[in-house]
Amino acid sequence: MSFTAIQLRIRSSSARSLLSGLVLGALLSACASPPPGGVQVVDGNNRGAAQVSQRQPMTSGQYKVQRGDTLYSIAFRFGWDWKALAARNGIAPPYLIRVGQVIRFDGQPTTASSRVAPTPVATRPTPISRPAAVTPPLPVRTQPTPVMPIKAVPSTAATQPLQRSASGWAWPSNGAVIGRFSSNGSLNKGIDIAGELGQPVSAASDGSVVYAGSGLRGYGELVIIKHSDTYVSAYGHNRRLLVQEGQRVKAGQTIAEMGSTGTDRVKLHFEIRRQGKPVDPLQYLPRR
Repeated sequence: MSFTAIQLRIRSSSARSLLSGLVLGALLSACASPPPGGVQVVDGNNRGAAQVSQRQPMTSGQYKVQRGDTLYSIAFRFGWDWKALAARNGIAPPYLIRVGQVIRFDGQPTTASSRVAPTPVATRPTPISRPAAVTPPLPVRTQPTPVMPIKAVPSTAATQPLQRSASGWAWPSNGAVIGRFSSNGSLNKGIDIAGELGQPVSAASDGSVVYAGSGLRGYGELVIIKHSDTYVSAYGHNRRLLVQEGQRVKAGQTIAEMGSTGTDRVKLHFEIRRQGKPVDPLQYLPRR
């Protein structure tokens, strides 16, 4: 065999070895890819998405409060009961939080560095000068800060008798149920109700609006209502919100217009959470 033929055989063998190595590496890389089904959680420090399971509340790490956040929306996002999250972080009534404040999910106590300290104001030393005549201070008249009344939002739907379940819940909108609750927390945490664009969305029970905005990824324009220390309800994918945070609402009162924000079709995503954990709304709503 000639020297040239030996070289060609060696090169052919090396090429086959290299190709085999590339194929094996691709297979191993595919096996190491994370399985589908996780959801993306965005915190204040890192806008990148982290794959986490929503089956249990977040019990590690921390979250930095962003503009528009409330204690209720943070608890809702990370699967916590708002009371438990407040107790974990030493937040007392009326449960106000500030931009930049750190909310912890682990068992570590909130340290002084986790709280937002007021910015110190630099003061200049008073120069020594000749005494001046002292002018008596003028009287200051104080007036109470005017409180702007919250206008009640009239319902555009025809007045009909409100049907409630034995536990006091009413349907938030008319329409067929096109998505059902799943006990697997990584899937549907509520029910989806079909409808028309602009169709009225109503409060399912009496309560107080604790969140109204679009800061929770995957919910679009969202309203969260606190009904008691145990229950909250959520209404997602609306076209327009008709209530604001702090407003008291009654069961059957129109709070939004149905839409498709944050999703692929017009529908209402409705959730009931008991002590922070999603429960099946069909077990609470009246039978149709």
